Amino acid sequence: MLKNVAAVLLDGVHPFELGVICEVFGIDRSDEGLPPYDFAVVSAEGPHLGTHVGGLTVSTPYGLERLEEADLIAIPAGSDYTTRAYPPELLDALVRAVDRGTRVLSVCTGVFVLGAAGLLDGRRCTVHWMHAEDLAVRNPRAIVEPDVLYVDEDPVITSAGTAAGIDACLHIVRKEQGPEVANRIARRMVVPPHRDGGQAQFIERPLPRSQCDTVGEVLVWMERHLDQDVTVEQLAELAHMSPRTFARRFQQETGTTPYRWILRQRVLLAQRLLEATDETVDAIAGRTGFGNAAALRHQFVRAVGTTPNAYRRTFRGTEAA
Repeated sequence: MLKNVAAVLLDGVHPFELGVICEVFGIDRSDEGLPPYDFAVVSAEGPHLGTHVGGLTVSTPYGLERLEEADLIAIPAGSDYTTRAYPPELLDALVRAVDRGTRVLSVCTGVFVLGAAGLLDGRRCTVHWMHAEDLAVRNPRAIVEPDVLYVDEDPVITSAGTAAGIDACLHIVRKEQGPEVANRIARRMVVPPHRDGGQAQFIERPLPRSQCDTVGEVLVWMERHLDQDVTVEQLAELAHMSPRTFARRFQQETGTTPYRWILRQRVLLAQRLLEATDETVDAIAGRTGFGNAAALRHQFVRAVGTTPNAYRRTFRGTEAA
């Protein structure tokens, strides 16, 4: 049973990610019939710590000995966590905790602490997509999944950046105390009550363009005509190249094929329209070149990890779907 929670701080902690953990586990909601948690903020580097926000500091009377009684140990993100060293006594305490069955949770770059303790070896894990490559390099025995919101490899749970930490915290509450408790906490926080961990991180990452830009004008044309069916031969004619030369240059300068490039741009446009308009899914399918809602749904789920309607609800609320 989840009763005792500790958040571990290091110098340079990020207040937002710390706040996520405090909001879920650190507020006594027993007057609403919700279970209270014995919650403490624990320092691994002395009673006074800096944050990445200029002039903002954090103080706590609790040291690492507080971890010995915790059912859940949460590690928020912090500055330089991708490169710094960690106190050996903290790493030892985390290993002991996992050995006795305590869960450990990381939010964003807090996962690098778990990696330094050897707790990612042979386990699936995630982090904010910007740090996924660094995580894989520093932890070659970890199985890094860069696009998901959180990964539950009980007793090690890792989450991606910022808001994904809320999802992971609520996931733990849901596992331990059921969906009703998790949903009521989410309602108080005014956040979606449940996003599956395998759902893709909502990130817009246009495919790269090379400084050697011989297909740039074609890319602009493609972006303006996403609703049209095009062939490599048509694109090659626009670029005044043979189809074979165009396909080779396109791959060199964008890192992908024309088909995959335009497919990704269509999905990105669909995301923007779902977020910002009330157009039906059928109408959006037409505007983005998918033709019909079924084709849009198929490609959208493959790229984003959720359906168009579920994506719209996440960003605009249930009344918009």
